[in-house]
This record gives sequence, C-alpha cells and structure tokens, in this order.
Amino acid sequence: MFKRLYILFGSLLGLSLALAQEEEVASGIDAAINRALEPAANFVSGIIFYSVPVFGVDLPLVVVWLVVAAIFFTVYFNFINFRAFRHALKLIKGDYENPDDPGEVSHFQAIATALSGTVGLGNIAGVAVAVSLGGPGATFWMIVAGLFGMASKFVECTLGVKYRNENADGSVSGGPMHYLSKGLAQRDMEGLGKGLAIFFAIMCIGGALGGGNMFQSNQAYQQLVNVTGDQASFFADKGWLFGIIIAVIVGIVIIGGIKSIAKVTEKIVPFMGIVYVGAALIILLMNLGQVPAAFSAIIGGAFNPQSVAGGFIGVLIQGFQRAAFSNEAGIGSASIAHSAVKTDEPITEGLVALHEPFVDTVIVCTMTALVIVITGVYTQEGLDGVQLTSAAFAQNISWFPYLLALAVILFAFSTMISWSYYGVKAWTYLFGEGQAKELTFKIIFCVFTVIGAVMNLGSVIAFSDSMIFAMSLANIVGLYIMAPEVRTMLNSYWDRLNSGQIKTKAERLQAAGD
Repeated sequence: MFKRLYILFGSLLGLSLALAQEEEVASGIDAAINRALEPAANFVSGIIFYSVPVFGVDLPLVVVWLVVAAIFFTVYFNFINFRAFRHALKLIKGDYENPDDPGEVSHFQAIATALSGTVGLGNIAGVAVAVSLGGPGATFWMIVAGLFGMASKFVECTLGVKYRNENADGSVSGGPMHYLSKGLAQRDMEGLGKGLAIFFAIMCIGGALGGGNMFQSNQAYQQLVNVTGDQASFFADKGWLFGIIIAVIVGIVIIGGIKSIAKVTEKIVPFMGIVYVGAALIILLMNLGQVPAAFSAIIGGAFNPQSVAGGFIGVLIQGFQRAAFSNEAGIGSASIAHSAVKTDEPITEGLVALHEPFVDTVIVCTMTALVIVITGVYTQEGLDGVQLTSAAFAQNISWFPYLLALAVILFAFSTMISWSYYGVKAWTYLFGEGQAKELTFKIIFCVFTVIGAVMNLGSVIAFSDSMIFAMSLANIVGLYIMAPEVRTMLNSYWDRLNSGQIKTKAERLQAAGD
C-alpha cells in the first residue's frame, strides 16, 4: 500500500515541478495539443453528436438513441421505474442485506459511488444552459426523460451484477465489458459481443481520463479562482499546485480500490446533496409565494413555449438532452460501480439503480431549475452555465458563490474517484487483472488530474465527451438483446418476493434465533 503511494506521489511530484518551472512551456504544450487533436476531436464529435435539424433546432441523434431506449425499457418492463420504487428504497436502506453474499460494497455504497459519478457540474451548469436556451419548460421534459431513464439503469445494472467476474481475493469486476462479451457469447454472438466490449472499454478509458478527470479538475480550479478573484487568489497562477493537491487526495482514495472509494462517496454524496438541495430549499422558502408561478411557468412552457427556438420541439429537445447528459442512463458507466455490490440477486441492484436518475435528474436538477426560474436570472444576458446558477442563488444568499465553489470542488472530486474506478475496470479488461496493472492506470489518471488543472484542453474535452457517449452505442445494443433475460429474472424475483421466499434481514435473524 505505502509502496504504491510512494510511486504515485513520486510521479506527481516530478510532473508538478516540471509544470511549475516551465509555465511558458506548459502553455505552449497546451496550444500544441489542442492544435494536434482539434481535427480528430471535431471529426469524432461530429460523428457521435451528429445532429439533424428539427423545426429549426439541432437534435443530436445520440440523444434520440438514449431516450428511445429509455422509453422502450420502461414499457417493456411494465413501468418498473414506478412500481418498484418503494421496494428499491428498502433495498438501499439495507432491509434485505446479507453480509455473506458475494461482492465488496453495500447497496447504499454502490449507488452512492454511481451517483458521485453523475451528480456534478451537469446538475449545476448544464441545467442553467437548458433553462436559458429552452425556457422554464425544458425542466418538465428533463424530469420526464429522467423518469424514463430509470428503466435503462435498471437493465444495465442488473446485467452488470449477473455477468460480473468474482475474483479469488473477493474483489469483483463487472460492467458492460463483461456482460457484452459473456452475455452475447451465450447467444452465439461471441464475435459481436467481444467487439462491442473492446469498443466500450476503449471509450471508457478515454472518457475517464478526459471528461471524468481533466475536465473536473479544470472546472474546479477555475471556479476557485473565479470566486476568490484573479488577483487575490493564491492559486491564480498556480494551477499545477491545485492540480497536485487534488491528485494526491484522489490518489490516496483510489489506491484502496472500490471499498475505499465507497467509504468516501457514501459520506460525500449525502453531504453534497444536503448542502446543495438544502440551499435551494431555503431560497424556495424565502420566495414561497412565487413557487406556484414557477411551476406554472415550467408546465406551461413545456407545452406552450414562447420565444424559444423551435417552439415545443425545441424546448423538448433541450430538456431531453440535458437529462441524457446529466444522469448517463444507457451509457453503461454506472453498472461498473453497481457490479461491486454484495448480493446474490442481480435484480436487487438493478432495482436500487432506479433511484440514481431520480436523485440526479428529478431532484437535484429540478431544484437547480426552480431556483433559476424563481429568481428570473435566466433572462439576463451575459450569464451562462455555472455563472448563471451562482447568480441565481446569490440573489437570496449573497455568500452562496463561495459555497458553490466548495460544491463544485466536491462534485469534481467525487466524479474523479468514481470515474477512476470505471477506467481501472476498463483498463484491466483490456490488459488483464492485477495490482501492478491497476496501479499503472491509477498513476496515469492522477497525472492527468494535474494536466487538466493546468491546461485548457478544449479539444481533449470535446474528444473525451464524445467517447463517453460513444459508450452507449455498444451498451444499448447489448441491453436490447439481453432484455428478455432480465425480464425472466425480474418475474422470478418478484414471484419469490411475494411468496415470502426472499426474506428481510430481520426475518433471517429471527429465524436463526428460533
């Protein structure tokens, strides 16, 4: 453990010293990397985010791919996202927990880790973009898309546990790489499954290093400097120092693997949620008289939008797009974290995963949107993204921008540690299991954390975002093919639950006492 930390910190120290001593060189490298990658980034982004004009609004087809799948799975599984909501809460609470089940983390820790990878800047900045472009009505369609997305999470996380590898040391490896390769091989589609799995793993590694790492450290650094002021901030010209501090903290956590990550996320995610949603509730209470008007604007704007490009279709696209970018339902990344859960019933983790888009999109994104709509700042020019959200909260809580800076840093940190785990599992799928191979990726990941804070790698981020959404191209193909298997498993689980064969933890303890 200490040897691995020593190697990691040595690599980071060498990089940071080089960046600190060669600011101009770093800047030159920054520009050179952007120039070199720009053609490739534009080409890949143009394919993945290929858009078609619909009533004057550009509609990315990857959003259609994700939303159509979410609607299909909702109907196919008889609206499992609603009828299993209460039972899923019991699973998260640990009512059916069995410490003897295979796996590494509890249901709560698994969903906390997955949430830490999705709840972040998309909930703060992305919602502001949707409301500013699509008006208040975009919030309604964002909620609708989030509710449908719960079904996609259910399918992918069930399969993640079903086809995971349980290693001799008790650790597990799961996710789309495994259920695509093993699940499709059982259906005499071994070549297709292997190809999709390799494609997914490569995209996942790129997404983990870029959107799940460099973008996070870069935005956290920028928000810190913005709040404290370029002149007053100690870190104003020390991006490398901020980067290495974050990288060291991230390194300490991820060296311990999923158990260490889960212990951190199960504390950070509830804390972040309580602080952020709590601040939003305070503002709503301070403006209680305007809440009905805000809901009216949201519902009315969803069906009768005014002054919005594309009208009804435009506002619908903005809402659906923001939900897809926020909760990542159908991307497949979350199933990697959920696969580590302690359970011998794959369906249970699929049901737990239902709550992930609900918390991410229906609760956190909606609270952000309500504050923005009530304060009316979305109509002001010159404000965009996180600045718009910050201005909305600051109207009633003057010191909120400082709290938001802390939230952004915590969101970024939690996203990084979750995506490091996704990247590790994709890396070891391609190159084999083992501590040495895991450490190699973790060192690379932490080095990229420092680079992300120092450099403005616009082309790299565009490229990595494309990779994240490219993951859905492989993942959803597998979900469609294996949906009948999941439905059979669900019917079996539901029958056994209703007949009393599946017992709660309290019932098992009582039976053991008798």
